[in-house]
Amino acid sequence: MAIESVVSKDWRLQLARQITAVENDTAAGRKALDESFTHAGKAILIGVTGAPGTGKSSLVNQLTKYLRKEKKLTVGIVAVDPSSPFTGGAILGDRVRMRDLAGDEGVFIRSMASRGALGGLALATAGVVQLLDAAGFDVVMIETVGAGQSEVEIARLAHTTLVVEAPGFGDDIQSIKAGIMEIADILVLNKADLPGVESTERALRANLELGYPMGINGKAGHQGTLPAQPEKAERWQPPVIKTVATKGTGMSELSDAIWRHRDHLASANILEHRNRERLFTEFDHLLKQQLFTDWQKKYSKREIDGVLQRVYSRQVSPRQAVDELL
Repeated sequence: MAIESVVSKDWRLQLARQITAVENDTAAGRKALDESFTHAGKAILIGVTGAPGTGKSSLVNQLTKYLRKEKKLTVGIVAVDPSSPFTGGAILGDRVRMRDLAGDEGVFIRSMASRGALGGLALATAGVVQLLDAAGFDVVMIETVGAGQSEVEIARLAHTTLVVEAPGFGDDIQSIKAGIMEIADILVLNKADLPGVESTERALRANLELGYPMGINGKAGHQGTLPAQPEKAERWQPPVIKTVATKGTGMSELSDAIWRHRDHLASANILEHRNRERLFTEFDHLLKQQLFTDWQKKYSKREIDGVLQRVYSRQVSPRQAVDELL
């Protein structure tokens, strides 16, 4: 992205167009990403994930209002919504819960359809985050689909991951067994004014006491490719922050926890490691995508269909077919 475009009078329109180009993977979108890369890397990236109905969008709305009013920070928001498996369309309803932010020049909200991508993130999410980062936003928040236990990709994209829980979503064991718990840097117990909040809080804290002393935190890197996280770094114990997003309760405590985690990452030399891991993940994805595209160009559809017919008739296994084509 030409950095001049985001300081012009119509910078919002220019930024929105470039994000659309990135989502559609056009030549203009790829050029925007290449040009913006050297300007990115300064924003604080906050991931917000959790099961549907826990109040993620309301939490993002209230936390953004707090950061704008109390810390005077600019905030970019990327909200990923699920796509219909039949029409491919998406409701993009997060904006309904973020009406309070309309008209704020220091806030930019972009809703994205997941387009069937797994892990709670659309494939182009990392690119959109990079554009918002390069545009100069102090904080970029990424709210995921809300697909439940599969939403672990956010841990590789964000510096700080908030996992939002709420009372009444299954039994206590459900919250403990969910793999999504392991990616949390901060556990947010939203809707803390509902009955059962004490029981849910006890279950969350019990899970932390069992898992985190053993170093289970869902932040595993790519062994053999990246340097390991500093062994001498003190373990981060995710705090449990109680909030009532609809009333704005707990935003100060949540903000403080985010900045404490940021300080921890910096003091323990983990921040640079996470940045490298995030870039490696993007590099790895793009490499696989490009290799697959190049491979497809070498064979006609007729040749591939011919090999597949032998698989369908069980003359060769799928692995043998792949070996043959490669």
